[in-house]
Amino acid sequence: MIKRALRLAALPVLIAMFITPARFFLELAGVPTVYVFPIGLFWLSLGFSIYWGFKLSAEAHPYRLLWLSLTFFSPPSRVPVFLLWWITATWGLGTHYDIFDSWNQALLGQLFYGSLLQIIPGGLLGSLTLAVRRFGSHPLGGQGIDDAGS
Repeated sequence: MIKRALRLAALPVLIAMFITPARFFLELAGVPTVYVFPIGLFWLSLGFSIYWGFKLSAEAHPYRLLWLSLTFFSPPSRVPVFLLWWITATWGLGTHYDIFDSWNQALLGQLFYGSLLQIIPGGLLGSLTLAVRRFGSHPLGGQGIDDAGS
């Protein structure tokens, strides 16, 4: 199960390594926040959670695999954010990454709290997707909606 979760998390981590610097450079270029905001790890984790909800619905332990994949995905995806905080703080670039005053705050805020902000909503949304996918077509104990009145 761990190997499967690591394989599922690999592509989102790779995408995150490109999304975070892209957002950083868009902010530096002065692109309005309304266009930059949707490009972020939170939205990426929600999107992959829905995708995994569909993909894992036939697995033996889909909920465990979903939460484990999110746990493997989130902390590594936050590393570029932490590095960009350091760059922004060091050179005073003024991006949204510059919200912490110290290394300790940034480590705790980005790698721990930021990870939880991806794992918890992503896990809930992915679990909801799994539940609808697995049980939505047979809500009445194995009977379909059309068969319930027969």
